Amino acid sequence: MEQIKLFELSKEYLEQLRQAIEAEDKVFIKESMEGANEADVAALLDELDMQEALYVLRVLDDELAADILIELDEDDQFKIITSMEHTELAALIDHMDSDDAVDILNQLGVNEREDVISHLQEKEKSAHILDLLRYDEDSAGGLMAKEFIKANQNWTVVQTINEIRRQAENVEKIYSIYVVDNKERLLGRVSLKRIILSAADTKIADIFEDDQISVPTHMRQEEVAEIMRKYDLESIPVVNVKNKLVGRITIDDILDVIREQSEEDIQAMTGLSDDVEESDSIFRIAKARLPWLLIGVVGGLMGAGIIDFFEDGLQKVIALASFIPLVAATGGNVGIQSSSLVVQTLAAKSVFSDTPWQRFIKGFLIALVNGVVLGGFVLAVVVFVYKHEFIFGVTIGLAMFCVVLLASFMGTVTPILLNRFGVNPAIASGPFITTANDLLGLAVYFGVAMLLLNL
Repeated sequence: MEQIKLFELSKEYLEQLRQAIEAEDKVFIKESMEGANEADVAALLDELDMQEALYVLRVLDDELAADILIELDEDDQFKIITSMEHTELAALIDHMDSDDAVDILNQLGVNEREDVISHLQEKEKSAHILDLLRYDEDSAGGLMAKEFIKANQNWTVVQTINEIRRQAENVEKIYSIYVVDNKERLLGRVSLKRIILSAADTKIADIFEDDQISVPTHMRQEEVAEIMRKYDLESIPVVNVKNKLVGRITIDDILDVIREQSEEDIQAMTGLSDDVEESDSIFRIAKARLPWLLIGVVGGLMGAGIIDFFEDGLQKVIALASFIPLVAATGGNVGIQSSSLVVQTLAAKSVFSDTPWQRFIKGFLIALVNGVVLGGFVLAVVVFVYKHEFIFGVTIGLAMFCVVLLASFMGTVTPILLNRFGVNPAIASGPFITTANDLLGLAVYFGVAMLLLNL
């Protein structure tokens, strides 16, 4: 009898798995993946084509298959769930938390979604899912799960322990026991340690803590993430307008939000117009990159136009052309540095943060120092190289000083204005700032040269 090799995330195992799928060797697939982490299996399925991945999910137990489906990236999820029978998908959703189930169902059309829900075996879960579907995906209501443990303030410790045992069947991780009144309004929380150490007849009202932080259902997910980060919370309860406890958000959901935000900002800063991944098709990646690249080309053509406009001056002082790359590169670098710092500050807002005017003043003073140092350094180098051309050195040094000030101004003000008008300030970085500063830098450079060299 052939020995079953245990699951190991490697190219060798991937090849073995493909052979097992082709041979329909269900025993190998099930036994080799026994005890494997769902995230590792999801990474493995990402390397397979859709039909192969679907076959593996169908072979595995529904509970494990459900956990793996949750871990797949959204593109792979969509391909899988749209290829499944509705009854088949419903069987997996029965093993998911309500928030994860809603994330899956939101990728389907309304009619398909309702049909899948109609096939769910757990009626309480289907009710939870229908409730969550009412909320915006990017709000606390859309992010929360309906599975949590609560205790009435009038219960004794014994009653509470019995209720925890009953309610915990549907709750994977227990962080806190939320305390409510007879109208389901959130009052606070009580720790498991406090419950275990208290006498059996002690009432929850006597041992719970009323300092519980909560968020409303309509709060944006970015704000929820900031609150959980600030107060180092593992979970946070969600309440409606009447302060009734309606759900909870756990740290794993918030980590997903933070990761998505970081990816969006990085892509915006590098000039990608769509959410793309390395595994996407060549056409999709090229399509996402082209808009900003085209803008860069247009900016380059405009820069060539500026140089052409000052052609007569260049012919008189050929050495001016040697410093064009220096001026353009310095302006771009200063702009990127300034905008990146402002974007970082805007992303971590605080009541003690500087006002836009204070940020501008600070940015201007930093640019003033950098401009003086860089301009003076360039002046000294140019005068040393062109020994008898002091006025030429002054021209290049002053132009550098002005370019640094202008680039810093653009890098500071642009993200602040974008943020004020509700646009992601991350797009101010990268190609946008670089292209703008190249054009303005060239204009300032030649303007100073024309003025001081009488060209």
